[in-house]
Amino acid sequence: MTDTATTLSGDWDFDPQHTRIGFSARHAMITTVRGSFNEVEGHVHADLEDMANSHVEITLKAASVDTRTLQRDEHLRSADFFDVETYPDITFVSSRVEEVEDNAYLVTGDLTIRNVTQTLSIPIALTGVERDAFGVLRAGFEGTRKVNRRDYGLQWNMALDSGGVLVSERITLEFEISAIKREADGDA
Repeated sequence: MTDTATTLSGDWDFDPQHTRIGFSARHAMITTVRGSFNEVEGHVHADLEDMANSHVEITLKAASVDTRTLQRDEHLRSADFFDVETYPDITFVSSRVEEVEDNAYLVTGDLTIRNVTQTLSIPIALTGVERDAFGVLRAGFEGTRKVNRRDYGLQWNMALDSGGVLVSERITLEFEISAIKREADGDA
């Protein structure tokens, strides 16, 4: 087993203060709007000797959506989009984690938005493993994946005079994850 495999194997919790799970979408067919979820929980169990034992779980509080525009955020929280009163959580639960090359993984699982679940594969890259100034072992991961928002019941849109639409159907999901390894006392 390599040093990276030894270091990565184990249980990791997302550090919500240093993790961004967000999205980008085309607005009015001419600009890109970005947003993220401020309340993120996640856990990774990594077993690099037997990847079949690895899994990932993520929960986002839909009401924590933040695009830096209050009016847009309120619209995204409404029944037109996330309907946070009825569906407060967005979840992802992996069914398979594969190492596709050094420091590169394909995480396949079920993404649930508005009680609609679709199987999705997300390419994730390990960006590094470091012990921080406080002795905490951290791992960084990044990835993106395009999805069609209509597949999750996010149907609302407005037609533009040019024949386009106000909000693109294709959304890019963006993952920038800082995970902290659970270590027994004295392992630091």
